[in-house]
Amino acid sequence: MGLWRNGLAAALLARACLGDNAPDQGPGLHALMVGAGKLFFGTATDTNLFNDTQYLAIANSSSMFGIRVPENSQKWQPTEPTQGRFAFANPDDVAVTSRANGQLLRCHTLTWHSQLPNFVQTTAWTRDTLTAAIQSHIANVVGHFKGQCYSWDVVNEALNDNGTIRNDVFFQTMGTDYIPVSFAAAAAADPGAKLYYNDFNLETIAAKADAALQIVRLVQSAGLRIDGVGFQAHLNVGFTPNRTALAATLSRFTALGVEVAFTELDIAHTKLPPDAAAIEQQARDYVSVVGSCLAVAKCVGIVVWEFTDKYSWIPSTFPGKGDACLFDANFTKKPAYTAVSSLLAAAATGGPPQGGGGGGSFGGGVGGGSGGSGNGTSGSLNGGSRAGSVGMNVGYAGGESSATATASLGQSPAAVSLAMSNIDGQISVATGPIWEQLSLRAVLCVSVSAVTFAMIL
Repeated sequence: MGLWRNGLAAALLARACLGDNAPDQGPGLHALMVGAGKLFFGTATDTNLFNDTQYLAIANSSSMFGIRVPENSQKWQPTEPTQGRFAFANPDDVAVTSRANGQLLRCHTLTWHSQLPNFVQTTAWTRDTLTAAIQSHIANVVGHFKGQCYSWDVVNEALNDNGTIRNDVFFQTMGTDYIPVSFAAAAAADPGAKLYYNDFNLETIAAKADAALQIVRLVQSAGLRIDGVGFQAHLNVGFTPNRTALAATLSRFTALGVEVAFTELDIAHTKLPPDAAAIEQQARDYVSVVGSCLAVAKCVGIVVWEFTDKYSWIPSTFPGKGDACLFDANFTKKPAYTAVSSLLAAAATGGPPQGGGGGGSFGGGVGGGSGGSGNGTSGSLNGGSRAGSVGMNVGYAGGESSATATASLGQSPAAVSLAMSNIDGQISVATGPIWEQLSLRAVLCVSVSAVTFAMIL
């Protein structure tokens, strides 16, 4: 049985070598994140993008993204455009499709100074009437989605960068009381959802982080539940704190008994188009953020604020900035994606690939299995299967010269990506219920730091 048995073999090899972006090429970011011991890696999305089939092929992948956030459709203005009249069709679509995909839902957001309907901004409120309006909005919105949300951003962006409370309609009318009022209403409406305070620049401005800590204490001192703090992490290339500094900031919050997550991550270039050095720096910055979450036990996961530059909010909001996402506008994975996936894969094994000479070893599998050892010119990759994943065991031999390796795959055809280089070898594959033995030549496609073995069975 030859390698080029039919046209499908050639097509699959082309997909492997030319960088097909379909989410079935090995484990996605969520699968890797779970393998590294965290709960989720997710993305913002919304129904205005649901007519883009190429986008949906990635956004709907539960291996790539295990949690999704309605980017705009759950905010106050779209859900309650006029007082007492609610609209849920668009966020319902996000919730239903996420559930069908096997993805969690992160719900966003309730009490926020922006994207408010006119009635909230123009009514002559008293403390009592605004309290009642907040309670009614939260009871209806959170109640509608009861049992569907992993978490809610209950209060969003209450702080100025200098650490003072934002002087919005809520603070002007109620002082800081609107914060515990909001958390109390959310807790009553869905006791099962985790309740978050969410803000930007907590990663980079100490005074703002200090003030966010005080918000956590404010809610706790009122005897109310606050379960987490969301670090939005809208960052700039070259100005992102290193992972040690980020982990230290996260740990200040977890010391108060709350979990943390990066909830809206993107890292924008401030000069376009970016040069090669800036592209490499962006990859390092993404690794710093993801690495800091891995380093803090109660950092539960990461959500990117859209995964593709095609739909990033950055260029329209900050002219001259952009290219902030892990995929470019053509849905091609960037070096930052490769760096993050390599970091997570290594974390799942308890450390980076090891080896001597030209060889090495890499542990981890499509289904999130782990383990692997070797040195010199030999190594192994041991994978296990989980629900919805294909389990496989792949052995390889690294080195400058040809070597022999074996693999057992649960299905065919398959392409397996390994973060190795300078590998040339013979691969023996056992596949199918009759364990048909084939001997194949490894075809190598090198992109950045990744090598793809296109094994056409």
